[in-house]
Amino acid sequence: MVPSAVPVPSLLGARAAADPGHEALAVAGSGRLTLRDWDEHSDAAAHGLMERGVRRGDRVALVFGARDWIAYAVCWMAVLKAGAVAVPLSDRQARPELTSMIEHCGATLTVHGAGPPPVPGALPAGELRGRPEPPPVELDPLDLAQILYTSGTTGAPKGVAATHANLTSPPVHPRRRPFAHSRHLVHAFPIGTNAGQVMLLHALTAAPTVVTLPLFTPARFAALVEERAAGTVFVVPAMAIELLNARVHERHDLSSVLLLGSAAAALPPPVAARLAGAFPSATVVNYYTSTEAAPAQTIMVFDPDRPGALGRAAGGSALKIATADGEPVPPGETGEVWMRAAAHPRAYYGERSDTFRDGWVRMGDLGRLDADGYLYLVDRESDVIKSGAFKVSTLQVEAALHEHPSVAEASVFGVPHPVMGMAVAAAVVPREPVTQPVTLPQVRAFLGERLAAHELPTRLLCLDTLPRNAAGKVVKRELRRLAEEHIGT
Repeated sequence: MVPSAVPVPSLLGARAAADPGHEALAVAGSGRLTLRDWDEHSDAAAHGLMERGVRRGDRVALVFGARDWIAYAVCWMAVLKAGAVAVPLSDRQARPELTSMIEHCGATLTVHGAGPPPVPGALPAGELRGRPEPPPVELDPLDLAQILYTSGTTGAPKGVAATHANLTSPPVHPRRRPFAHSRHLVHAFPIGTNAGQVMLLHALTAAPTVVTLPLFTPARFAALVEERAAGTVFVVPAMAIELLNARVHERHDLSSVLLLGSAAAALPPPVAARLAGAFPSATVVNYYTSTEAAPAQTIMVFDPDRPGALGRAAGGSALKIATADGEPVPPGETGEVWMRAAAHPRAYYGERSDTFRDGWVRMGDLGRLDADGYLYLVDRESDVIKSGAFKVSTLQVEAALHEHPSVAEASVFGVPHPVMGMAVAAAVVPREPVTQPVTLPQVRAFLGERLAAHELPTRLLCLDTLPRNAAGKVVKRELRRLAEEHIGT
């Protein structure tokens, strides 16, 4: 029987002993990492950390880019083996952001990948060398293991702390490893995100080799899927939209993909339907969770009869729609989405918050449950547009915009209005070649057959790209700024 609460390095040690030559992680054109190498190299790096004064409970910031996934995986495991707390950060973040996060968590050391130091005093990963033997540190499953900073689309990022037990739950049975239908699992999630950390844990526990690439482009990603005959592929909705708009399925054989997972944000139903056509052998699955709630999640196999559903709670987690006080509301009624992991919940590092309550996590979303227990999102609580007497769901308007034949990407947000309080605004990226005009009157006419009058945009921005953070989520405060600038021109 597999224990449910063990330190993360114990999983690596056990699997490396049983299957040392298994290729756990690979970066296209940049190398590979077997379980044996991961275990041995992280032992040596852990001694290197300890020789530099890192002690149990210390926070160590890890600033790496996508080309450095292998070095990052070694350093991340080394930090845990030394009894310290890993703080994964992306090198795509600006120095002021990195400095703020490093100071917030009180990191005693910053380790970085290739290139110049991201902050003064950072240590290159290549200099972490020590004795090639297991460090003499006794780990407790309830020890803090990592701090992940949220994406900060609506405010300042917060550090989300997770224990070893949280990261190793629910347990994986050695004979029933996830994604056993695949020899390769391909993704392009950045380091420093919850989705990226899930992929790193898959490299540790799942059946296939986890493969990523230094830089995501639709063509490179599709070529990698074809080259590796990947059975499993993970994307965020923004990547899915780019793949579809680039029509990569017309130039690459993607028939090996049996599972296409989308994470980090809700997948618009029109996009899910197009993905099912572009990946002819794949089951399209939407995973819903958050950095705060993981490993609690809902899982939904795309169902044309329930196109907007995000599934039911999975993996022993729990789901409810409730008031702000946590009191459940009846099926069909809109309320706040709450989730709870089976055990070992996360928390904000260094601060208290009503986001966490008795093991439950307020997701920051509004939603409802149908009679069968399927979750439907209404909107992000902070994104709902209160226009006059109406509340407008930006998700619903975005889904309708994705049906427009000339719209490649869309994001909907509220802007101030002197009478209504807030008005609906939309930003779109036109698809090339444009098949229909993308103007405000034309878009309102198109949406008028699909939405109520109060849901129609009163302002339209046509952009080359949507502003996104490192996790691929649209930064709506930047869209509001662009809209304000547009009014002034």
